[in-house]
Amino acid sequence: MKRLIKLMSVALSLTIVLSMSLVGVFALSLKGVSLGDKEKATPDEAELYKDETVYVMAKADGSVDKIIVSDWIKNNKGADTITDLSTLTDIENVKTDASYTLNSDNMRVWEANGKDLYLRGTGKEPLPVDLKVTYSLDGRVITPKELAGKSGKVTIRFDYVNNAYETVKIDGKDERIYVPFLMMSGMILDGEKFSHVSVTNGKVISDGDRIILAGIAFPGLQHDLGLTRKEVDIPSSFEVTADVKDFELGTTVTIASNGLANEVNPDDLDSLDSLKDSLKSLESAMSALIDGSSQLYTGLNTLLEKSGTLSEGVEVLYAGAEQLSDGAEQVNDGAKQLSNGTKELSDGTITLDLGAMNLSSGLATLDSNSDALNQGSDLTFSSILKTAQQSLREAGLSVPELTADNYAKVLGGLVDSLSDEKVKAQAEAAAREKVTAAVEANRAAVTAAVTDAVRQNVKAEVEAGVRAQVTAAVLQAMGYSVEDYNNAVAAGLVDEATQEQVSGAIEAQLATDEVAATIDTLTEQNLQGEAAQKAIAENTEAKLQALIAENLQSDEVKKVISDALAKAKAGRESILSLKAQLDSYNTFHDGLKTYTDGVGSASDGADQLYSGTTQIKIGSAKLKEGASALEEGTEQLSEGADALKDGILTLKDGVPALVDGVSQLRDGSMQLSDGLKKFNEEGISKITSLLKDNVGNLAERLKATIKVAQNYKSYSGLTDKMDGEVKFIYKTEEIS
Repeated sequence: MKRLIKLMSVALSLTIVLSMSLVGVFALSLKGVSLGDKEKATPDEAELYKDETVYVMAKADGSVDKIIVSDWIKNNKGADTITDLSTLTDIENVKTDASYTLNSDNMRVWEANGKDLYLRGTGKEPLPVDLKVTYSLDGRVITPKELAGKSGKVTIRFDYVNNAYETVKIDGKDERIYVPFLMMSGMILDGEKFSHVSVTNGKVISDGDRIILAGIAFPGLQHDLGLTRKEVDIPSSFEVTADVKDFELGTTVTIASNGLANEVNPDDLDSLDSLKDSLKSLESAMSALIDGSSQLYTGLNTLLEKSGTLSEGVEVLYAGAEQLSDGAEQVNDGAKQLSNGTKELSDGTITLDLGAMNLSSGLATLDSNSDALNQGSDLTFSSILKTAQQSLREAGLSVPELTADNYAKVLGGLVDSLSDEKVKAQAEAAAREKVTAAVEANRAAVTAAVTDAVRQNVKAEVEAGVRAQVTAAVLQAMGYSVEDYNNAVAAGLVDEATQEQVSGAIEAQLATDEVAATIDTLTEQNLQGEAAQKAIAENTEAKLQALIAENLQSDEVKKVISDALAKAKAGRESILSLKAQLDSYNTFHDGLKTYTDGVGSASDGADQLYSGTTQIKIGSAKLKEGASALEEGTEQLSEGADALKDGILTLKDGVPALVDGVSQLRDGSMQLSDGLKKFNEEGISKITSLLKDNVGNLAERLKATIKVAQNYKSYSGLTDKMDGEVKFIYKTEEIS
């Protein structure tokens, strides 16, 4: 995109150069008519001269999106006020401090103080020439949006519709004569996407990478001169045709100017001889233009930057927990009782009965304690969670009630909230608020200091102005003007005594109380002016912001932020340690539940064994099942107590590589000699031939055309005391 913008700036410059070349050469070709008797003043001779440039921001099809107008009003006579008639809206003064008031005719009266005005505003009036751009793909009309990215045979047509005209009497008949605008459009094409490019009434130049082309037209001139297409074809449009791959088009630039006839006195066209002489000059000028077309070269240097990637290592945290011995001992005792019972069962029915009774009794006793054991574990876990919750709240952290189900998520959220980025942002925001409040408390003092500084500057300006007035008054009393006196001193015509007398008189005037009072009064008046007050406000705000920025870089603020980060880091470590402990107990808690379930199953089996010898096989099976469940529970409990581990916390931050490069671009020059030669052979030569053979009617129409061109001086409007000129620059949006 950056390259494309720069390319279009080259195209704009090139198009302006080419159009001004055409205007200048055509004007020179008509100088044989006469320049000396014209009433039109030059830009430097007119009392007020409006040099106007109209920028038309258009869509890809040429329809107007926005009109921005730049007016340079040249104040050649140094008038204190300038009255401007303008149809623009949102007008602003872009260079000076001059303001305006509206007079009774609703015109702006600017306080120019002898200076030029540089104004900018938005245009709402219709344009003198409408631009229409149409696109075709393989012979079918297509919208710019649909054309983007397509491939095939593409035709781009620029049509110019002239809306500016006057009704003029020619041979006793009312004739519509259009302002003869020279239209020149230029664009730059990608040489990789466009090939076999051709243009009607224009020129194509290629350097291999880029294709530069321009087309030219005179909308309305065919009608103005009353010529048929058969006699001579004066173009009002042009077409570009090319083979395209993946179509895209940058900004196109079109220049519209009616300055071609500004240097011609139409009254001199009444003379047949002078007209023929001017035609010879026109032919000579066209030959000179063909032989000396402009060249423009522009280049770009390449900048290539590349940033590397950054990786950070892996931080590993491992924590272990001890096995809870009481639970393991109870599990071990139960396993031993079950083992003894099964042994007694093998000794015989008597021993089986006694063993079954003992086993049943022992397992029942053990099972009777399971609920208490589970409840104790639940109460212990709940107590640990409450203790952890209380510790966190005492540390200033807001946490909900911790449970076995939510503690991991809650603690994870706390760790995230204590990250360096979030803590630093909070600390910096608090520090800024505190520093801002402290600085704002001294706003009055800062404002006073800034006001004193501005007052000194204002007073210096006032003293300089008063000195100039006193100097002029003293010299006038002695019969001199300031300019004459300075010239006389420079020429050595004023002796030192006279110079000392003048200096003494000036200093004496400046030393009077009256002058001093005047200086003080003007200083205070100017100090209350809009510019001074604006400077005080802006400088005060800048000073306050500087103080805030300075205080934010103080050691005290840095220490507050550093302490907050250190505290957050310690908090994160404490929370991670707490979570590891809770995870350890949670593992034990789950293992204990599995163990008590196994004890219950074993107790049920012992009861069935004890129910009778007839059920001995069933009881033995149940007992075996219970023993197996008990063994599984004790195994899970042992694993949970012995192997508490926290996973590895890995943080990898990568900084993706950033590669940005700008390739060198070279744009060659644009030459229009071939196109201008064709234009000369098919246009200018035919016109001069026709004028030579039919001077009467064509001379009248040409005279009317030149007068209409010279009458069109402004888009926004001119007062009776103002002269001017105007040019239009159309810029279409990109298609991509």
